Amino acid sequence: MTRMHTDVLIVGGGLGGIAAALAVLRRGRRVVLTEQYVWLGGQLTSQIVPPDESYWVEQFGITASYRALRDGIREYYRQNYPLTESARSARELNPGLGRVSRLCHEPRVAVAVLESMLAPFRASGRLTVLQPAVPVSASVDADLVTTVTVEHAGSTHEISASFVLDATETGDLLPLTGTEYVVGAESRAETGEPNAAEAADPQNVQSITWCFAFDHEEGADHTIDRPAQYDRFRAAQPEFWGAPLLSFTAPNPRTLEPMTRTMHVNPPLRDRGAPDQRTDAGDLDLWEFRRILARENFLPGFLDSDVVIANWPMLDYLDGSVIDTADAATHLDAAKELARSYVYWLQTEAPRPEGGFGFPGLRLRPDVAGTDDGFAQAPYIRESRRIRARRTVLEQDISVAVRGHGGPATFEDSVGVGMYRIDLHPSTGGDNYIDVECAPFEIPLGALVPVRMRNLLPAAKNIGTTHITNGAYRLHPVEWNVGESAGELAAFCLDEALEPGDVVADPALVVAFQTRLVEAGIEIHWPEIIGY
Repeated sequence: MTRMHTDVLIVGGGLGGIAAALAVLRRGRRVVLTEQYVWLGGQLTSQIVPPDESYWVEQFGITASYRALRDGIREYYRQNYPLTESARSARELNPGLGRVSRLCHEPRVAVAVLESMLAPFRASGRLTVLQPAVPVSASVDADLVTTVTVEHAGSTHEISASFVLDATETGDLLPLTGTEYVVGAESRAETGEPNAAEAADPQNVQSITWCFAFDHEEGADHTIDRPAQYDRFRAAQPEFWGAPLLSFTAPNPRTLEPMTRTMHVNPPLRDRGAPDQRTDAGDLDLWEFRRILARENFLPGFLDSDVVIANWPMLDYLDGSVIDTADAATHLDAAKELARSYVYWLQTEAPRPEGGFGFPGLRLRPDVAGTDDGFAQAPYIRESRRIRARRTVLEQDISVAVRGHGGPATFEDSVGVGMYRIDLHPSTGGDNYIDVECAPFEIPLGALVPVRMRNLLPAAKNIGTTHITNGAYRLHPVEWNVGESAGELAAFCLDEALEPGDVVADPALVVAFQTRLVEAGIEIHWPEIIGY
């Protein structure tokens, strides 16, 4: 066993973990960062999900470092790809012209930019990255995490640190450290939320999705072998779905009525722009929805086909949770088998807009996903364990309907901002979509501070939200902001010889910390004029 010591240990190298590391490193402290998968970046990279962002992302509502990430991705394309002159000169270059985001891009490009942001700190020796690595145990004394042990490269590393940040996708350090947490759906009696369940259910979580990358080669046959469980998924039809799971039909998140999408392969190219998510999900044509490379942006001959990411409702795995269950491995395998079955259905049975069935030319792209098979390295995780926090964000805090207006949802101890609808995908407990208009919201410091633990902080989707409000706080820029503010909090406490509980309990310290955040380029309030 190798023993290591650092100022701050960050377990989990997704967006929150990287943002936290950068924040701590900027303050001159040392960091050990561990990550389970071969790519840093979490939902943006190993899970191959283009960024879900607010309507105002190009103007405000993100941190300076997240904007640097977005700018870096665009600049990477300008420097390295044969863009058309119109694409190269576009200030808001969108490589894929995907409708889900104003910046749909390849996951590998995000990896390159994230690595470049971390590179100077690796060179200086102040950042150590253990990858791939998973936490296996922890030691706690007097409500302080003293060590965390991870498995890496066939050996174990016992790491001690003044502060430990849990930036894993499912809050893995919480049970290992005995930190109080919630998982799944709370009851309405507990939270008072209009959309909360009648009864609490720890196994009722948002579905996971195993995404895949593909393009299309007309006239070719890239049909994969018939998946072993194809008949099972072909026969599946959730009660509220209105059609077989393997189809182009799924519930409309806003109306809950079955809605049939289509897929026009390599359609005539046009930049229709990212939709206003407040009124339009942008997913009527699945090819355009999460397209990450569009031929229109590149010189003739560079791409024979657009490149698309499949992260669609029909891929949502509903049969069980992967958190706190003995069946996690079985459900992970089944979620990937569902995705594999959907690929086979697309290639052999999907209705073509022009008539006929099947797209045998649909080709999985292992190079895009960084895998051997074209499926993501990791499943897309929408919901995590969540700490029992000094403050829990409720539906009543951010829902337009409950508040009666769409003005910003403010908190006196705000440490960041975010904006997305309360968007819960169908769940493992049998719930349909829960889709609620959400005000532009802030991230309260109290949601980052556990009720008891003194040196453990959440740095991803594991903050003090509920099953309901997690649906708004789970997206890319919010996770980044959470991680960055958690890293800043750890550094602030180290500099001032404080604990997070001291800061959140003292209004003067809260103001001092907020001042530091603003100086670091973290927006903590929305402009007054903004409203839903």
